[in-house]
Amino acid sequence: MIDLYTWTTPNGRKVSILLEELGVDYTAHPINIGQGDQKTPEFLEISPNNKIPAIVDHDTGLKLMESGAIMIYLADKYGKFLAADGEARTKTIEWLMWQMGGLGPMLGQVHHFLHFNPGKAAYAEERFAAEAKRLYGVLDKRLEGRDYIVDDYSIADMACWPWISRYEWQQIDLADYPNVRAWYQRLAARPAVQKGYHVPKKVGEIPAG
Repeated sequence: MIDLYTWTTPNGRKVSILLEELGVDYTAHPINIGQGDQKTPEFLEISPNNKIPAIVDHDTGLKLMESGAIMIYLADKYGKFLAADGEARTKTIEWLMWQMGGLGPMLGQVHHFLHFNPGKAAYAEERFAAEAKRLYGVLDKRLEGRDYIVDDYSIADMACWPWISRYEWQQIDLADYPNVRAWYQRLAARPAVQKGYHVPKKVGEIPAG
């Protein structure tokens, strides 16, 4: 049994989608970051950086924070969605790190400046909006001629998809990125993605793309 500590954010949804795709038993514990649940001593024992998601694996007693690390750990443990070795593994981790270091942080800034605080920092809005479009272009080029980011469906797809699902917050028109749009809709049709999106609670329908 795995305990998942999470909230309704792109980073949180990465891990719940993976757990649903793996089909393993887990219990989701809501950590309402708007109310400060992530700052409690109990949660800090699991996630010292006070960020969701985090897991406790009761098979091993392991406590783990950071969504990318959690995804690699679970994929390795269950032998799915990440090759054991070779180029496929290396490329999957490459694109997972692209999401962790670029797509997620930059789109998070777009959410902050364009969605939640519009009109307060014109320079920041322009800078991060332009970077969002650049990153969408990178992903669109990567997906040309591919159904998935690294050929086979992997944790790289599961990591990127929840961030793309907030394209409306980012003022992005997916029609401008047809390969991303097709990929986005392909994943959105998966039952495990649909179920994982609504963990720990349903806050709205999945954007259609």
